[in-house]
Amino acid sequence: MNLRIMLWSGLGVVAAVLALGAAWLLSLPAASQAAVQPAIDAKEAAATLAALKPPKRQRPLIAIVGINDGTETTDYLMPYGILRRADVADVVALATQPGPMRLHPALQIEPDATIAAFDAEHPDGADYVIVPAMMRDDDAEVLKWIKSQAAKGAMVIGICAGAKVVGASGLLDGKRATTHWYSVGELREKHPAIHYVADRRFVVDQGVATTTGITASMPMMLTLIEAIAGRDKAEAVGRDLGLAHWDARHDSGVFKFTRPFALTAIGNALAVLDHEQLGIPLTSGVDEVSLALVADAWSRTFRSGAVTFAGNDGAIVSRDGLRILPDQIATGWPVDRLVPAMADPRPARALDQALQDISARHGARTADFVAMQLEYPR
Repeated sequence: MNLRIMLWSGLGVVAAVLALGAAWLLSLPAASQAAVQPAIDAKEAAATLAALKPPKRQRPLIAIVGINDGTETTDYLMPYGILRRADVADVVALATQPGPMRLHPALQIEPDATIAAFDAEHPDGADYVIVPAMMRDDDAEVLKWIKSQAAKGAMVIGICAGAKVVGASGLLDGKRATTHWYSVGELREKHPAIHYVADRRFVVDQGVATTTGITASMPMMLTLIEAIAGRDKAEAVGRDLGLAHWDARHDSGVFKFTRPFALTAIGNALAVLDHEQLGIPLTSGVDEVSLALVADAWSRTFRSGAVTFAGNDGAIVSRDGLRILPDQIATGWPVDRLVPAMADPRPARALDQALQDISARHGARTADFVAMQLEYPR
């Protein structure tokens, strides 16, 4: 079963499960057991920071790249928002082609530039290239560009299933890496030269970094900020995000395809009469990280999809300068179909609230189902 079908097409996962049959469902574990992971020792933490030091510029240039019609929402917007608010690097949001980007499973944006325009302005390349998950792991333009940036000395950071894109470029061969729990098997099968590392939210090896699920880009970006500007700066940004502690520690074993996960996907997708569109008003200065996390979470329930709306079709500029395009033109939305307003706009708290609101609306199993997709340690 393809990860993108599972995460982005409820009907697709239902059809696949029905085809596999009840015996497959019964073979799934009833639950996953959490285990306490040891702290990251000082030697490993220091080695990670040393490996993430800016390779070229004192004030690094960071490029976040995606395809126009299938780049994962939070993988793309979370690094952008966190790094922009830190103000320790010049950060640009890139697309392969001109025009807007339709992110998945929610939101559409106007990127800063195309990869061609970036190359023309910066022939010596970026210091860091951030690669989100994409609908296609074999997009020829993306793969060629990533390889060219690595050849110019950029460190490449694969976010979540973006590791599959980096793997397809050949940059992970012979290196240690991780990825979203659902993509581990596929990554190892397609690229047997990669050395998978469990129980780490992010792994850095020889100029390439990879992370686990979608929410892992938060600790990954904070660690990158620490490597660039020091611990005090990273802690200040962490407080701004609502995240008091972070490191590479992770319990990989708790994230797996379980029977409740499959049954929730089937039940929610089949409840077609209860499917709904929930509105999020777009306002100037919106926190793009919180917006991405909340819209992403609500769009993964298999019961609801989040759409943004505004009074006109012009781009709304976010807190840190991203241009977000509304999905619909409207001055209001039915109150009972609005995504609940964020009581605490700090991104980590906004996600926790979204999961609580999802539980209240669709049940605790659906909130767990969403958290599992996000690979979010709750």
